[in-house]
Amino acid sequence: NNAGILGPVAPTWEHTPDAFRRVLEVNLVGIFLVCRAVVPRLLSQDAPERCRIVNLASIQGKEGMPSAAAYVASKAGVIGLTKTLGKELAKAGILVNCVTPSAVEGTGMATEITPERRAEIMGRIPMGRFVRLEEVAAMVAWLGSLECTFSTGAVFDLSGGRATY
Repeated sequence: NNAGILGPVAPTWEHTPDAFRRVLEVNLVGIFLVCRAVVPRLLSQDAPERCRIVNLASIQGKEGMPSAAAYVASKAGVIGLTKTLGKELAKAGILVNCVTPSAVEGTGMATEITPERRAEIMGRIPMGRFVRLEEVAAMVAWLGSLECTFSTGAVFDLSGGRATY
């Protein structure tokens, strides 16, 4: 499940309630609604232990980021939702995990970032670059595969060394 809009880039107190809600609706509620719709179907499968859910959040949901309160809150919510679903579905064998990339090169969101903001974000990444889309896809593919057998409710960082825990 991947849903993401950046929303306001401004101090928290300058976000309008409507703009804040819109980001939560797209980034968090959208993922919740998809999970809510698919879980009953996954549970009814002959072999639910072969089922996987992979949600995409952001490293910002773990670390916070100035001037991105709505985005950060929405992605932190996706992380919490993933951890909860992972625990709820563990006995059924349905694995639910989350990927938290830093900014992803080549995406629409990356092109929306101003040069100043891009430099600020890049300065937080020890490897000195944004993650490539192919790198995110490879992680998602593994988490969605039957090779991933003992990880659920987990958060996998793709942050180029930015993540500190």
